Amino acid sequence: MALQLWETLKEAIVAYTGLSPPTFFTLLALFLAIYYVVSGLFGSSANNTHGATRDFEPQMQPLKPPVQLGEVTEEELKAYDGTDPEKPLLMAIKGEIYDVSQSRMFYGPGGPYALFAGKDASRALAKMSFEEKDLTGDISGLGPFELEALQDWEYKFMSKYVKVGTIKKEVPVTEGEFKGESSESSPQDGDAPKPTIEEGGSSENVAVKSEENHSHVDADKE
Repeated sequence: MALQLWETLKEAIVAYTGLSPPTFFTLLALFLAIYYVVSGLFGSSANNTHGATRDFEPQMQPLKPPVQLGEVTEEELKAYDGTDPEKPLLMAIKGEIYDVSQSRMFYGPGGPYALFAGKDASRALAKMSFEEKDLTGDISGLGPFELEALQDWEYKFMSKYVKVGTIKKEVPVTEGEFKGESSESSPQDGDAPKPTIEEGGSSENVAVKSEENHSHVDADKE
């Protein structure tokens, strides 16, 4: 029975492959050997990758908890643009400052939105602009669609990041206000105090002297 099956197999090999049975089994063994070698190489590289990942994970430092800054100026906010790894990565929208350290790959140095870090980028986000002139918190003159886009960004930041402070609003002093304060502080000519003649003072002495002069003139005439 086994011999009959072997004869049938040899006939099938010759019929379907055109190869003799020894050649067919030699090629089959060669293909199996190549398969095991290739699979062993890819398997070892995958294991090395997992090992490298496990070795790298302990080196990653956990994110520091957000620190509340309170009220800061725009100039002080520039120090938190990600260039100093010891400081948190901050960004502001509509005067509200958020800690975006968890998205350093986007807002940190080299990220696609790195130019927004350390600034109030409200206008740039509303217009989806990357121009330097739009990196400001001034949203005057924006259209309804731009304001709606800015509102969406604000909701996203409020839900994802922690608010850590606000931007201090600096009110500029105009030249007209300064002159007005100076004029109010300086005395007017009409307000200058006038000298007063005290009772029993120089006016009475002048009157007495004039009477004495008249008496002397009358005596000369006589």
